[in-house]
Amino acid sequence: MVPGLAFLYSGLARRKSALSLIWAVSASNAVVIFQWFFWGYSLAFSPSATNGFIGDLDRFGLRNTLGGASPGSPLIPDLLYSFYQMEFACVTVAILMGALAERGRVFPAMIFVFAWMTIVYCPLACWPWNINGWAFKWGVLDYAGGGPVEIGSGVSGLAFSWVLGRRTEKELLNFRPHNVSMVALGTFLLWFGWLGFNGGSSFGANLRAIMAIWNSMLAAGFGGIVWCLLDWRLERKFTMVGFCSGTIAGLVAATPASGFIEPWAALVMGVVSGAACNFATKLKFLVRIDDALDLYAEHAIGGIIGLIFNALFAKGRIVALDNVNTTNPGGWLDHNWKQLYIQVAYVCATCAYSFVMTVVLAKTIDLIPGLHLRAAVDAEHMGMDDYQIGEFATDYIEVRRDFDDWTPPASVEKTWNLRSRVDGSDSKSSIGLSQHVAAGDRHGQPDVGLHHQHRPHSPTAPTQNGKALEPISEKV
Repeated sequence: MVPGLAFLYSGLARRKSALSLIWAVSASNAVVIFQWFFWGYSLAFSPSATNGFIGDLDRFGLRNTLGGASPGSPLIPDLLYSFYQMEFACVTVAILMGALAERGRVFPAMIFVFAWMTIVYCPLACWPWNINGWAFKWGVLDYAGGGPVEIGSGVSGLAFSWVLGRRTEKELLNFRPHNVSMVALGTFLLWFGWLGFNGGSSFGANLRAIMAIWNSMLAAGFGGIVWCLLDWRLERKFTMVGFCSGTIAGLVAATPASGFIEPWAALVMGVVSGAACNFATKLKFLVRIDDALDLYAEHAIGGIIGLIFNALFAKGRIVALDNVNTTNPGGWLDHNWKQLYIQVAYVCATCAYSFVMTVVLAKTIDLIPGLHLRAAVDAEHMGMDDYQIGEFATDYIEVRRDFDDWTPPASVEKTWNLRSRVDGSDSKSSIGLSQHVAAGDRHGQPDVGLHHQHRPHSPTAPTQNGKALEPISEKV
């Protein structure tokens, strides 16, 4: 799922900022792996903490984490459960990285990720999934992460986007995905991974896992269809981005609900989530927050829908299919009327905590010298790939046919500076062209002599119409 998000975000962004999002998703994955090993798992799932809000350091560095019964199920060992939950954390942060789109600096974002995992995600995971969490004890129904994963990433993404500020108006004009094929590829990778995400949350090869997979497929399929139809009414086009967006909306709603509801309810949920998330993409214009990749509309709204569907349509007999949780009271269909206010209160708590704490964290880090989160206006115009990564998702030499469309290392002059000197505009025209660095050279180090070496024709040289082909020299 993490690679799927990287490709999805890259395809949705402009070409000049596409690779920076792949980098951010990849690097944040590494940060989360360390944080989860260091103290994340302990803060989220340590069973010795009884405050109901966050764990303690009993499992610091994965101490005391081996073959004992896990917090999720007595059928799987604690060490396996810790790894599985780490992947949930990685996916959550990967979703959140979409808030950086086209104006966020990646290094400060990695500092933010470690802090956010510790202060926001670990408590959110503790509440419904730790045996001593307040939401767990209160009877909240959250199967695979409507609160920690979806609301946590969606609402936090909105908050982070608010702290970053809007992109410049010029960058907002005519904004559209640069590579829809990559958007589709990322969506299909996500869809495939989501089946393991939701099916695996039953913690065994049982009927509840298959039910969760079926429900995920139904919600995804109908979410994609409904989003496409809503777009068609306006544009008379069946857009691929629309289908991908609706599919993800359905999968998001299925995350908290797929292990609780019946297939017919999952179908209805797919229709509702596809429509609601489609219309929710307009909310960012009302609040004037530049949520560039619609994290709030897709993930927060979809997660909320799934949690509310649990209150209305959860069935105790569906939960009992895992042969472990055989006494779940279900929702309204099982006459458990109080489940609605329990779910609504849980939604309000997760939304409020995620937004407020993310804003506090982001503003605090932004005040630290050298860790400002927003790139400068000139860097935004240049593109995050050129400004921060030094490489491009799409090779500018081939796409733009312009050898000079890049920013070299500080020690290397651009070609047009050298050209002006060679043309006589500067007396220092003796600078060798070996300083010229092509935009594809690793680390900006030239292969001296190779770019401008003219070799004599040989008897075996390629020919055309009986004549040797002329050597191709680079533009200088």
